[in-house]
Amino acid sequence: MAIDLKLIDKLLADYKKPEDIIGENGLLKQLTKALLERAMQAEMTDHLGYEKHDPAGNNSGNSRNGATSKTLKGDFGEMPLETPRDRNGSYEPKIIGKGQTRFTGFDDKILSMYARGMSTREIQGHLEEIYKVEVSPTLISNVTEAVMEEVKTWQSRPLDAVYPILYLDALVLKIREAGQVRNKAIYVVIGVNMQGNKEVLGLWAGQAEGAKFWLQVLTELKNRGVADVFIACVDGLKGFPESIATVFPEAQVQLCIVHQVRGSLNYVSWKQRKAVAADLQLVYRAATVEEAGQRLDEFAVKWDGAYPTISQMWRRNWEHLIPFFAYPADIRRVIYTTNAVESLNMSLRKIIKTRSSFPNQEAAMKLLYMALEHIAKKWTMPVRNWKAALQRFAIMFGDRVPPAESA
Repeated sequence: MAIDLKLIDKLLADYKKPEDIIGENGLLKQLTKALLERAMQAEMTDHLGYEKHDPAGNNSGNSRNGATSKTLKGDFGEMPLETPRDRNGSYEPKIIGKGQTRFTGFDDKILSMYARGMSTREIQGHLEEIYKVEVSPTLISNVTEAVMEEVKTWQSRPLDAVYPILYLDALVLKIREAGQVRNKAIYVVIGVNMQGNKEVLGLWAGQAEGAKFWLQVLTELKNRGVADVFIACVDGLKGFPESIATVFPEAQVQLCIVHQVRGSLNYVSWKQRKAVAADLQLVYRAATVEEAGQRLDEFAVKWDGAYPTISQMWRRNWEHLIPFFAYPADIRRVIYTTNAVESLNMSLRKIIKTRSSFPNQEAAMKLLYMALEHIAKKWTMPVRNWKAALQRFAIMFGDRVPPAESA
């Protein structure tokens, strides 16, 4: 709909500075108020079926009955509005709903700030400073509380039948429970789907990280539709491979090389860490599994005198450390580390660092979900070299690869 330019010129007749238009009491705000109130008057006319002061309304059974004042919050600050009433109380405004006190999009701003880790007090201060709007902690809580239904739907949504790669890890939060602040593990699973795109499959809260709880998580994934996993990338948690094998017996378990190296260096003095790390690098960057075994033997000859635990640990975990050697070098980087989920957890930690603890588990899950939504917006591209990886999967796993993707 075209706007009459002469009308605009008339409205701008007294324009002298920007504040006259976009200021706290500028033309834009006044015009918005006038349009909204005029629109509600038009809605009332349509609802009653006759114009104001029209004799046709006599003895019609319903009529106008003044107006109700309320304040609407939005990017323009706080705006007083007069909402018309009818005697029967049957009029329901559409443009500004009954009980609505915030302009469309204002709640999204609160949610966006919350998802970035801002505290309730920081959100209050920001809205007051930028928009001159006062909001209560209760309002912020009510806005964010509505997200919990989304969390429940998201957490129970159906999943794809096949995820070529799963990354599994946990982070620890302080959550108040039964009057005490306790450490709780939040279990995070990232799946790489057949298109090569990452997606968070869910969040689960348990006590300390353990293989038994991971078994519950994996079972839930299967119940939500996951029938097969090619490679599960995990840290060195004891019993983890066995939990995976129980639910997805055909999945290859790849222990995170980065975790393995970190664990190895825990036994090494600061002076020798660099040298030990360099020799371990020769093991996991070998061209073949045979060469890797040879390099590990050489490492043992050189370092077992000082640190015998390291080579023993690598040999004990060897079966789950070597699956990535079956892939070309450019694909190995996708497989041999849980960096994808660790990077996500690092981003989550940055967001939650402003909170020393959470009042309850629900509050923690609410913030993590909103933060995940914010972070996942950046996941627009498939995993690097994904087509080459998919071709290799088709050769190695045959019928397990869905036909459409293996074609």
